[in-house]
Amino acid sequence: MTGRGFPEADYRSRTARAQGAMQAAGLDALLLTTAADIQYLSGFLTRFWESPTRPWYLVLPASGLPVAVIPRIGAALMRQSWLRDIRTWNAPDPEDDGVSLLADTLAELVPGGGAIGVPGGPETRLHMPLRDWQRLRERLPRHRFIGGGGVMRRLRMIKSAAEIARIAAACSVADRTFARLPEIARPGAPLSDVFRRFQMLCLDEGADWVPYLAGAAGPDGYADVISPATERPLAAGDVLMLDTGLVREGYFCDFNRNVSLGPAGPALRGAHARLIEATAAGFDRARPGATAADLFTAMDRVLTGGRSIKQAGRLGHGLGLQLTEPPSLLPSDRTPLEPGMVLTLEPVIDLGAGRILVHEEDIVIRETGAEWLSSPYAAAMPELA
Repeated sequence: MTGRGFPEADYRSRTARAQGAMQAAGLDALLLTTAADIQYLSGFLTRFWESPTRPWYLVLPASGLPVAVIPRIGAALMRQSWLRDIRTWNAPDPEDDGVSLLADTLAELVPGGGAIGVPGGPETRLHMPLRDWQRLRERLPRHRFIGGGGVMRRLRMIKSAAEIARIAAACSVADRTFARLPEIARPGAPLSDVFRRFQMLCLDEGADWVPYLAGAAGPDGYADVISPATERPLAAGDVLMLDTGLVREGYFCDFNRNVSLGPAGPALRGAHARLIEATAAGFDRARPGATAADLFTAMDRVLTGGRSIKQAGRLGHGLGLQLTEPPSLLPSDRTPLEPGMVLTLEPVIDLGAGRILVHEEDIVIRETGAEWLSSPYAAAMPELA
């Protein structure tokens, strides 16, 4: 593999493991349509997915190598991957945007009456127009399109050492960037300007791009953690929070930092210390044999004494090729933790009056427990002079 992919042996191993899982699920082929799934099996990394105009397909048969069915504009880049069977059409084509080519490919690779799996569980997407999906099924009346059996979900949750190294590298970039917050965060600076300059610092420290940046600022916490920046100037006494999902060599980090502009009050210092305590409790519980729900419970006991089980949102999630991946740290998610899983720990405290405080770190599950990927934050709320 050239460029920023992995060695060919890695992709062959992924393919073999996927085909083993497909056999167990009774699948004759797997049809993949999203950026992360296609990248996982091929190494095809591009920002061209930002354009919704063209669909992209990868077919994984029950045996043999994956087959790319893609717009011609992507052929040169896909040829840099380990794949050799690359089939293209002139796109966009409003009359037949790859449907005939995809149908012919599936008919060639899958016998009549065979089962074609399409990822259909939580956090999956079918990245093609509904009209084309209907046409595809009409062209293959003897084939069965069924759920993908969770094949890709299972494979992608367990990261290889090389994948973990890339996520760790992304975390290191973010760590260095957060350390430079005093360069850009000061009273009088508009929050929107801080956002722009923070992204510039991320690139300066080695990020390839910054697909996600959210944050907020306010004197007693903030209302949410997903809003875009406003022009409101930062003020002395504000809590500033920035949450970044930058990308390094195709893999995300996802963690945030809270700082106080000037001295923080006792209530704010106490809330921040409790967030760090909850994060540590989640970290201590994160080991093989525990479940995603166990991590939620460990953090929630610190945050609320265990009272928020019924109404709580999740307190973290998986991480990798996407900013958020399975599992979810929810009371209902009984996914067992295994070595190689990369997770975020994301406790949140309700400060009242519509204000919250959130903290987030990135970890990896090892054979004997958890390991930090982001540099763990101190319990004392940092104060910028």
